[in-house]
Order: sequence, then C-alpha cells, then structure tokens
Amino acid sequence: MKRQETIKAYAPATVSNLGSGFDIIGFPIRDAGDTVLLRKSDTPGMRIAGITGYTGVPWLPEKNTATFALMKFFERLEVDYALEVEIHKGVKPGSGVGSSASSSAAALVAANKWMGSPMSKMQLVELAAESEAMASGSSHADNVAPAILGGITIIRSYEPLDVIRIDPPAELWTVLLHPQIEVRTETSRKMLPESVPFKDAVCQWGNVAGLISGFYRSDYELIGRSMQDVIVEPVRSRLIPGYYELKETALQEGALNCSISGSGPSVMALCKGEEKAHAVCKAMEASYETTQVPFQTYVSPVNPQGAYIVDDDPGMGAAGQ
Repeated sequence: MKRQETIKAYAPATVSNLGSGFDIIGFPIRDAGDTVLLRKSDTPGMRIAGITGYTGVPWLPEKNTATFALMKFFERLEVDYALEVEIHKGVKPGSGVGSSASSSAAALVAANKWMGSPMSKMQLVELAAESEAMASGSSHADNVAPAILGGITIIRSYEPLDVIRIDPPAELWTVLLHPQIEVRTETSRKMLPESVPFKDAVCQWGNVAGLISGFYRSDYELIGRSMQDVIVEPVRSRLIPGYYELKETALQEGALNCSISGSGPSVMALCKGEEKAHAVCKAMEASYETTQVPFQTYVSPVNPQGAYIVDDDPGMGAAGQ
C-alpha cells in the first residue's frame, strides 16, 4: 500500500476528574484542541518540524508527548519510520484541560490511519497513557481516553487498562474558566496525600457511584451532588487564586456543581442546558475579574466526538485552525 505524503489529525481538549472521579473520569469539549501533521521524510527517525499556538512545548522528540507516542507506536509495530511532525497547540500547556493528551491522541490517530489502522482505539489509549507517564511521572488515562474515544469515559482499571465509554446526557454542558497561570501536573500530583481517612474514602466511593449513575440516567441533580470531592479539591485548590469564591458564584448562578479540571488551574462547572451554561459563564467571568488574574473561558457541551482525521472532519471542533 502506497501511503500519502502527509496526514493530519485533530484531538479535543478534555476535562477530567469531575470532582469525585479523580484519575478515572473525563470527557472532551468542543472548539479547543491540538492538530498534529505527519509528513514523510528522507531522513530516518523523527524530527519536530514546527510547533505553533503556544510556547513552552518540548522540541526533543523523546520529551514531547506527540512524538514520544509516535515512537512507541512504530516500536510496537516493529516498523522503521522517517517522519517530520508539525504540532499546532490549541490547548495551553499546564492548563488542566489535557494539553499533553490532545497532542498524543492526535498523533496516534494520524499514525494509525496512515498505517492502515493496525491498532484498535483502546490500544491507542494505552500508548497515549505511556506518553502521560513520560510527561507527568504517572500513567493516567483520564484525559487520553476521552480525547481518543469521545463521550464520557471511565477508567475501571489501570492494570490491565479497562475503559468504559458512556454517551453523554443530551443537555450536559460545561463552563471552563482558565486562569492564565501554569500548574504542572507533576507538581500538583506531588501535593496529594499518600493515604486518606477511611470515612473520606467511603464518601468518595459513594459520590463516584452516584456520578456514574447520574450519567446513565441523565439525572442532572444526581450528577451535581455526586461531584463532591473530599480528597483532592481541598489540596489543589490552594494553587488557584480565588477558587472558592469562583465556585460559590457558579453554584449561586445555578450550576449543577463546580470543581477543578484535571490538575488545574482551570475551573469547570457542569450545567443543564446551553442557556444556563452561558449564564454561569458570564457570572464566573464577572467574579474572577476581581482577582486581576487574566483568564480565558470556554462554554461547550460534552463532546461525543474524539480525535479524528481532519480530512474526515465531521464539523465538530476547531481542526485545521
């Protein structure tokens, strides 16, 4: 089979944890994500030919999640490669919305299509999780799984990796407010306690069960009250200026609940319906302006679409930007 000279794929930004679901629950959003282009090269090996969108992204192939994932992909297939890689970062690194996951997901989906789809989507999730381990020191799939699979994903097990995908409730929307400060995943993970009181573990287990049940039943009130996080939020919130004031604003405006997206600093609120989401966003923006910290906001439904080849663009997301 003669492969085309170039191929390009897009992967969406993702929200993870959702309060109580630390390291196991996530979903993608619309209109923010990374695009990765692969181009045949005359020189064996892999070279990053360009990175646009945001600075601070590693140029060494073994340190960049997109190219690291590609190296693992071709290593698994036992295939030699000669590639140039271009990365457009639509997701700011250290933002808490899966920047590293978007890059690796887009790269793997592009490579897999280019090679005739030898791997399943679950195998791609496994490889992308290895990139997360390289970047942050731990193999977590709560961003890469939704970036590749779309919808709401649940990591039932890491050894072996077992991922469940749920179609999102039709009216479930999210608001993201991203303070323009950087929180590195490896830094925020080091803050977490090595053990938790038994009563807190029981509380968290109950909330995770309620959250998943709420997704299946489209029970928005159950989703909201099940997002309570008694383990991670009290620790990581210290890294986000004005976090609890922002959360209270979202709740007063009618959000189902509000929590930290990923490792932060982005703050996410879940809402029922687009109209409510825009109202919550407006209130959160007004509240956060008082901190004098620059920020960016997104309003999006939970995206059922994961990473895709740009030529097959179904009209969802900001591919090819």
